Amino acid sequence: MSKAYEFLKECGAFFVLSINGEYPAGRPFGAVMEVGDDLYLSTNDMNDAHKQMRENEHIQIVAKKAESREWIRITGIATECDNQALKQRMLEECPILQQRFGAVGMEHFIMFKVKVENVEIK
Repeated sequence: MSKAYEFLKECGAFFVLSINGEYPAGRPFGAVMEVGDDLYLSTNDMNDAHKQMRENEHIQIVAKKAESREWIRITGIATECDNQALKQRMLEECPILQQRFGAVGMEHFIMFKVKVENVEIK
């Protein structure tokens, strides 16, 4: 398990920043999975986050541990992933998603693969 993934899991919630026109847009996320050197995020197609990540794949993930001053910033490239086996794994690793989506083929269930380019932990 990478330090970045371990940090995000310990935080529980984190913010994904995407490009919204000329300004960044940050939203809370909680579902994350690691496969190899890549992170995977889950969202739905009824919000602006997925539109922005499709239009501009450059994102950052930011989180801070609640009981300390430790924080993380992950810079990466997000591409939509429709791999059914990986979606199933995401549902298993993040059971809260099953309440929202129920199954891999459910409408609105979207997943993004994040190719991590840089990690800062302070």
